[in-house]
Amino acid sequence: MRIRPIRALILMLALALATGCATRIGVRKESVAEGNSFRTQSALTNGRPSQTSMQYLYRLDLVERAKEDPQAALTELHAGLGQVDEPARLMTLAELSFIYAAHSGDRSYDLAAAAYAWAFLFPADRTKRPGRYDLRVALALGIYGQAITKGLSEGEGEAEVLDLSARSVDLPFSTLELSLAPGGFHDGASKLTDFVALADFKVHGLRNRYRQPGIGAAVVANACATGDDRVDRWLPPRGKVPVTLLLRFDAPRQGMAVGTLRATIEVHDAVAEPVIEIDDQKIPLESDYSAALAYRLEGSPLWDFGLAGFRRRDSGTFFQTRSPDVKEGKGLFMLRPYTAGRTPIVFVHGTASSPARWAEMVNEILGDPELARKYQSWFFIYNTGDPIPYSALRLREALEEVVKDVDPEEKNSELRRMVVIGHSQGGLLAKMLVVNSGDKLWNNISKVPFDRASLRPETRDLLRRALFVEPLPFVKRVVFIATPHRGSLLANNWLGSIASRFVRLPGNLLSIGADLITLKGADSLGRRLPTSVDNMKSSNPFLKTLAAMPVASGVYVNSIIAVKGDGPPAAGNDGVVAYQSAHIEPVESELVVNSGHSTQGTPRTIEEVRRILQLSLEEP
Repeated sequence: MRIRPIRALILMLALALATGCATRIGVRKESVAEGNSFRTQSALTNGRPSQTSMQYLYRLDLVERAKEDPQAALTELHAGLGQVDEPARLMTLAELSFIYAAHSGDRSYDLAAAAYAWAFLFPADRTKRPGRYDLRVALALGIYGQAITKGLSEGEGEAEVLDLSARSVDLPFSTLELSLAPGGFHDGASKLTDFVALADFKVHGLRNRYRQPGIGAAVVANACATGDDRVDRWLPPRGKVPVTLLLRFDAPRQGMAVGTLRATIEVHDAVAEPVIEIDDQKIPLESDYSAALAYRLEGSPLWDFGLAGFRRRDSGTFFQTRSPDVKEGKGLFMLRPYTAGRTPIVFVHGTASSPARWAEMVNEILGDPELARKYQSWFFIYNTGDPIPYSALRLREALEEVVKDVDPEEKNSELRRMVVIGHSQGGLLAKMLVVNSGDKLWNNISKVPFDRASLRPETRDLLRRALFVEPLPFVKRVVFIATPHRGSLLANNWLGSIASRFVRLPGNLLSIGADLITLKGADSLGRRLPTSVDNMKSSNPFLKTLAAMPVASGVYVNSIIAVKGDGPPAAGNDGVVAYQSAHIEPVESELVVNSGHSTQGTPRTIEEVRRILQLSLEEP
């Protein structure tokens, strides 16, 4: 009789132990990192389905199948399209297809993912459009953008070129017919080729990376001339144009039902066209200007130009634009094909430098949507050891020529509000564009009137163009950055003397120097033609005369002066240029920044330039 209670007790203990091992429902405190990891998990962040997709898979009891046989899970999900749960099904199909494409290497699943994402974002039944605060929208846009570039890429490697040809592609559950937008792919008069996606590149060397989230994929393309076009010839041969790639699906759900999808390949300029219309909705375009800029500069010969450009005889053998005139010393090039309606900013680098040194500033300008839409970047490259009047002549004539090329009928008023920004010696070149010299510069060379001087015709012609200058009517603002208006500290010391003898002047200048040395009354020149270093000595007659010349009326002047240390700015310098040399009057504004001489890449200098450019937009 006593055995029964013992058995009952044993049974109760067994049940208690079994119940104690069961899962209990409750909560526990988690770290911020754990919570964020859970909420941000997705096909884009760690290659796993997002929580919304996991919820849907649990509902359909497909979690294990999706792990063990993803193709079978996708087949089952696809077969259920057309039911009331279609938005969740499409989003899950997009994620799982994208993940499977990455694991299997089958790029047809990338294009399938793009089609599913497009169908989710733009359903035929507009009442089923996802709301603007639906977290799945950003994920669908991200999957779509990466999927179209991966699905259209060719081969493997550091930079996969995209195949944007019209063709038929087999997808897992249908066929995709690809066609091209009418007219092909162009930027201005340039044909775009060799498209490369930017999403997988890590940018280095720039403080900020400016990305605009939206629809499409940020890519770069080669801009190729389409003939004897006078506009395209100002593009560098390595010119890379940032554009947004779009694969516009036509009724994808209907196409999935019948087995044939149709899509049009398009490219768009997200600067000129930041918003695109799809299914009566205005959607921002994806863009990544910082990555495009860094891609252009990766491996560019511009980085090696600095010292070589100070010493070598002919920059035309080192850096060439499409213009045949670069061999004669034009040296002006555009960052991208000319766009009417945008004001040019002409960047002029300093001694032993190159256009690549403007990268930080250009990146910040491109990162400002308003400035990017209103301005276009041009650059001047020159042998910085050449005499300053000669380099300024090259810049002047290049600008005159490009203005005629891009606006022969003089219809573009923004072109005639040009801003020239010069750093160091580049500031002196900029000033030569906005002064009226008369015969003052010539009088420093000879007391004999220019018209009566005994000169060869070619020497007379070059000297007339270099020394007798008038303001360019289309330059309306100059910004001087660390400019040695009254001389450079380095040019004044023994280093300047050594550097000056290091310069190898081009042959035409050597010939002109020989003519001037023997010219009657030209004793001030000495035994050789002055270099830029000689021109930047505080005692140099050319520099003194230029400093005394006023900037033409109607031209706005801004000055940014670098001074190192915490002492009084008026007594300081940046290691190369003293404050008293860089300070000029009158100016619209002067900003002193605590910086060394290479201040064009520092935040305070860049912010001041941004302020000036914004101010310039407000002027009539």
